[in-house]
Amino acid sequence: MTSFRSALATTAIATLAMTGMAHAALVPSGSVGGAPTGVILDNLDWLTPGSSAGGTSLSSGITVNFTGGAKAVQGSASDLYAAPWVSGLNGVGFGNVANAADTTPYATTASTGSAVEILLPNNGGLGYDYFGLLWGSVDSYNTLSFYNGANLVGSLTGSNVTASPSGNQGVNGTLYVNINSTLAFNRVVATSTGYAFEFDNVAFNRTSVPEPGSLALLGLGLAGLGFARSRAARPVACWRRLV
Repeated sequence: MTSFRSALATTAIATLAMTGMAHAALVPSGSVGGAPTGVILDNLDWLTPGSSAGGTSLSSGITVNFTGGAKAVQGSASDLYAAPWVSGLNGVGFGNVANAADTTPYATTASTGSAVEILLPNNGGLGYDYFGLLWGSVDSYNTLSFYNGANLVGSLTGSNVTASPSGNQGVNGTLYVNINSTLAFNRVVATSTGYAFEFDNVAFNRTSVPEPGSLALLGLGLAGLGFARSRAARPVACWRRLV
């Protein structure tokens, strides 16, 4: 027979497992608007065009890593990458507000096998639930994936942010995409199965507190384990029947 203590241990482990395996609901909003106020902004201008070295931003604390043929670029190169289009309010707060193609450094993937990874700064282990980026020439084969450490919490493609992800390199092809997540993340990875996934002007923030439901379940499980241990350590009284 399974003991009360073993059952509580199983419950606590299962709670942790469910928390780790859960996938987020990602809610994207793409428009010619820009990032909301009060969030952390990084225009990626500190990246070196033509380099895949990446690095860490002194202003926002993000770390950018490039793999495969991904790199920082500036301008456009035929059949390889096209600069995002700055229009409306999508450049406000980032230092580029002209109605023209982005003239500052930005990040781009190559084709299959490359990636741009953004590591968000540590915020006491809470993670983040908002991310925004200036997504240039949106294609259906561009994918943005969100991780909490090594665990994938959700992903979306260009088809999730616009009904017509045609790769338009002009004003109608670039969107500022704001993404809210129901689960916290601390790492964002851009990949593409074709040329290319170009983006600039990232934003991020923590807008909520940890989910109380899963924390409460875990707390109850751990409290139960402590109670069971306390009972196990208590002397058991022996009663002898008098004849």
